[in-house]
Amino acid sequence: MNIKPILENIVDNNVLHAKWLNTLSYMENAGAKKISASEHKENVNLIILKHAAEEHRHAYYLKKQLDKLEGGLCKTYTNDELLTPNHTKFYLNALDVAVCRYLKQHFNLSGYELKFAAYLFVTYAIEVRADELYPVYQEVLTNAGSRVTVKSIILEEEGHLEEMLNQLRGFSPDWEKHAEIVIKIEQEMFEDWILNLGKQIA
Repeated sequence: MNIKPILENIVDNNVLHAKWLNTLSYMENAGAKKISASEHKENVNLIILKHAAEEHRHAYYLKKQLDKLEGGLCKTYTNDELLTPNHTKFYLNALDVAVCRYLKQHFNLSGYELKFAAYLFVTYAIEVRADELYPVYQEVLTNAGSRVTVKSIILEEEGHLEEMLNQLRGFSPDWEKHAEIVIKIEQEMFEDWILNLGKQIA
């Protein structure tokens, strides 16, 4: 599904654009909280701390970008200040549950080991998505002459993706086979989310 026309419609409308930025901020914040929730009580490595901190900062940065739009919109993450709120709020949870189910079945994991494996694969899928989504959004922003920019996020997400690849290589020699299945699960959820987003702004 081509998201570019949807993003062009969003960026062209100040209220929709504010809600879009707020929705992205919500999702980055939800991702940061998911990463923190997957941490071991004692055995926490530097990459996890860095990643959670950067996702939180992305949520903050996107919220701050709202200052570049007029109207003082979207102060909270309430449903009326998000786009397709129900799908947005369940997106990461649904992905996490589906991936946990898959990993439990194929690796016989439980407890912290399952949480950590889910963190690796879910975060990888989300970074692949971010690597596709943010550049298209930036292109639309540039073409529209918008003061909003996500260039710094694009650079950091590329770094995150490389870090996830390194961790996945250490997790399993055939990680790619499993990552492909997780990507397919995420793709279905993303397409459903975009479909609902398109309906909301039509």
